[in-house]
Amino acid sequence: MIRYALLGLLQGLTEFLPVSSSGHLVLARALLGVESPGVTLEAAAHLGTLGALLVYFRWDLVRLAGGLLGRREGRATTGLLLVGTVPLAAVGFLARGAIERAFRMPSLVGAMLLVTAFALGIGDLCARRARRDRVTLGDAVAVGLAQAAALLPGLSRSGATVAMGVGRGLQPASAARFSFLLAIPALTGASLVALLTVAREPGLDWVGLAVAGSCALASGLVAIHLFLRILRSGRLWPFALYCALAGFAVLGWGWLAAGELP
Repeated sequence: MIRYALLGLLQGLTEFLPVSSSGHLVLARALLGVESPGVTLEAAAHLGTLGALLVYFRWDLVRLAGGLLGRREGRATTGLLLVGTVPLAAVGFLARGAIERAFRMPSLVGAMLLVTAFALGIGDLCARRARRDRVTLGDAVAVGLAQAAALLPGLSRSGATVAMGVGRGLQPASAARFSFLLAIPALTGASLVALLTVAREPGLDWVGLAVAGSCALASGLVAIHLFLRILRSGRLWPFALYCALAGFAVLGWGWLAAGELP
């Protein structure tokens, strides 16, 4: 049961803080000797993080639903979210096999954590000049491409998308709001795929899965609130520093364990 709870807490925190949930799962396996959680547990954890988004942004979703019934601003935002989701769907469908293989490459995870650190560092510099609060079509395409790139393990989804938005001139809070709303269809798709994969698996520990999902939901809510609060100051460099240290840790572990350069 502790394994379920730890996975849920880890998934919820690292899914929304810009530090890469996939990178931390690799670190947990490498440094703590924790085995891969498996598709079933991952599905439960993804459902928990999806629940955190739905709860935290419930009023935004209500306004978007109202927009579909006639409010122009709501329709525009929904359209931008659809545009931003297209790159993720295309890359996920066309390169699924390659992405799955990438999760077995610790050196790639370490390298992508360093890329995340670099992106967050650039975002921190750009945040001082970011002034816009309205997302444009170009922003949606760029942030959507960043989200698709973040399918690679170690490249933080929230870090890449927020840094891209801020780099294009969006205020950090506005970039984060769009990033989190864009994560809803992404996590919904990931959850559905995982659930379809394990739907016929016998002997599931439903209590354990509920614990994992609940822990992911709770820690996800904390992570969203904390990240948005930090973004009000426009500071991304602490996350950049953390990702850089984690990236070097993963690369160093890979070199020591495999006896080869990453």
